[in-house]
Amino acid sequence: MFSGSIPALVTPFDAAGRFDEAAYRALIDWQIAEGSAGLVPCGTTGEAATLTADEHFAIVRVCVDQAAGRVPVIAGAGSNDTRVAIANLAAAKAAGADAALMVPPYYNRPNQEGIFRHFEAVAASADLPIMLYNVPGRTVTDIAVETMARLVAAYPKSFVAVKDATGALQRVTAQRLACGAGFAQLSGNDETALAFNASGGVGCVSVTANVAPRLCADFQAACAAGDYAAARVLHDRLFPLHLALFSDASPGPVKYAMTRVRPDFPTGLRLPMTWPSDASRAAVDAALATALAA
Repeated sequence: MFSGSIPALVTPFDAAGRFDEAAYRALIDWQIAEGSAGLVPCGTTGEAATLTADEHFAIVRVCVDQAAGRVPVIAGAGSNDTRVAIANLAAAKAAGADAALMVPPYYNRPNQEGIFRHFEAVAASADLPIMLYNVPGRTVTDIAVETMARLVAAYPKSFVAVKDATGALQRVTAQRLACGAGFAQLSGNDETALAFNASGGVGCVSVTANVAPRLCADFQAACAAGDYAAARVLHDRLFPLHLALFSDASPGPVKYAMTRVRPDFPTGLRLPMTWPSDASRAAVDAALATALAA
């Protein structure tokens, strides 16, 4: 259901911190025209933590409306409160999303049985495909391979994919063997996407694709075709940008990069996120020059 380059969309805010719908619609059209294979609104890179529930799903509705069925929309919908996660999944479905991206409960730090029961309750609540988002660097909680396999076995129509941001490349093989070939694995880290795909991954939920969607789409297409020589050339070209976009707290660097490639893109972030440092901006500028050189 999901493969290729799927940007974790930034959310454009004006200088007063208000959602800029026109800029968002333009961003979506550009992403689709440049080859992005799907869209993730209101994830981490979309500053979901600073959105009210009403704002969050209003933005998802805008994304669905502008995408107009051209590519799937996977709405950020996770929560550390199972009741809220259930409500979020229902809201994502009502907004017209094709699937939901859901982290395991964060901060609470449940055990693996608690993670399973959380997602079991979510899956039972609404008929919408779920892409698990395993990002222990942010959530502290890690969805173990065995727990993931248990979820897929029990609810194969609900748990169809994972965005794996563990950085542990051996997990790709372990999860493929445990969850089956039909379970889609997408990298959550741009810089490891080459090795991730070589191990059986089928794409990336990407930060860099916000800025360089065509290059990221071409990279994923080369991997899908098994042309790893071409993929490596594109990977090397993009690699400095992958790193530069995390040279300060994300999404500060990627929002700065957006203003470099799309000068009319609004510059707002919501606290506690701030504009990146001078050193980070310099790193982004240098990386863009490498990635986007003719």
